[in-house]
Amino acid sequence: MSAIKKFQVTFDCAEPERLARFWCEVLGYVVPPPPEGFASWDAFKDAQAPEERDAWFACSDPSGVGPRLYFQRVPEGKAAKNRVHLDVRVGTGLVGEERLAALEAECARLIPLGAVHVRTLYDGNDACIPMLDIEGNEFCID
Repeated sequence: MSAIKKFQVTFDCAEPERLARFWCEVLGYVVPPPPEGFASWDAFKDAQAPEERDAWFACSDPSGVGPRLYFQRVPEGKAAKNRVHLDVRVGTGLVGEERLAALEAECARLIPLGAVHVRTLYDGNDACIPMLDIEGNEFCID
């Protein structure tokens, strides 16, 4: 039997730190401490060559259970629908109106952070709310 591997989820983006901080708010993740030898992330950035500044940022699950999220700056913008997206699970175990209410409450919390509500899918029992993050990446609240 193969051992389970740890993995990170990598986002290509325009503004790595801004997008990482958005996802910290969405998921309850944290920004890790700056690299060894630096008192702050700003000190780390100041020590980098100008073309390397703000090239990447990361965040992680403070409990150590969820995957690390890594954000890397790329020159091109998003051109098509994501082939992989995150599902933010806030309605696990809930059905019907109770599930829909939990998803709508989370949607309402994320909109002031810059998320965009795409639509609400609800069939009377199950629900899902597709959204866009601050750089237009699709994700779902379910």
